[in-house]
Amino acid sequence: MNSATSALLTAAILLASAASSIRATDVPPDIADMQVHDLRAGGDEKKRFFVIHKPTPPPDQGWRTLFVLPGGSGDAQFQPFVTRIAKNALPEGYLVVQLVAPVWTAAQARDIVWPNDQSGVPEMKFSTTDFFLAVRAEVGKAHKLDTRYSFTLTWSSSGMSGYALSLLPKAGVTGTFVAMSVFHPGALPSLAAAKGHPYFLYHSPQDFIPIAQAQAARDALQKAGATVELQTYEGGHGWRGNIFGDIRQGIEWLEGQKSKKPPGK
Repeated sequence: MNSATSALLTAAILLASAASSIRATDVPPDIADMQVHDLRAGGDEKKRFFVIHKPTPPPDQGWRTLFVLPGGSGDAQFQPFVTRIAKNALPEGYLVVQLVAPVWTAAQARDIVWPNDQSGVPEMKFSTTDFFLAVRAEVGKAHKLDTRYSFTLTWSSSGMSGYALSLLPKAGVTGTFVAMSVFHPGALPSLAAAKGHPYFLYHSPQDFIPIAQAQAARDALQKAGATVELQTYEGGHGWRGNIFGDIRQGIEWLEGQKSKKPPGK
């Protein structure tokens, strides 16, 4: 190795070390103990996701999973918040899988954060459903999962994706938590697939999205045979008040619905 190559190699090592130090110091102290893995499904840079969990060994029965599609911009900046959900709102034994919304165009990223086939985004290379299925398959290959407990958490811009995934049997979703979202049944598959499925809906009466949307979701899903709990909170659109306690309440409710069913159901 000549001196020039050696110098370049040394510089690269120093730069990598510096970058690692910057990343380490950027982690907020309250979640510095959490395990966070930044991954790409199938090696596709557009299929970015995080796998997050407490520093505990895998449960004997497999990990329970909470798949999170963040609202708002749906981007990677939600990772610290989602990590706090994993730490403060969930019991031991959960993998939290956060999908990062891909950006196809500036207009799409602004108006249709989580597009599907009916969204009219010609630049889209894959739908939100396809993205979810790819991530779920990858997580299932890497970890032993307890498939009885495979929940989704969506809010605001991602809420309709939460409803859609619950109606797709091959998605394997067994419980759905939707917060502060619209409900447009005409943009969804048949609600007949909701029969027996548990939904925890979370909405504020002061939200700019009328609470009538959540009430319509509750009524339509119950009519289709689903089990639905609608929980309200004060303060308007967004996560407010006892955020992690309220999320924990929703997850515990979903778990309770699963425990009422015979094994294998």
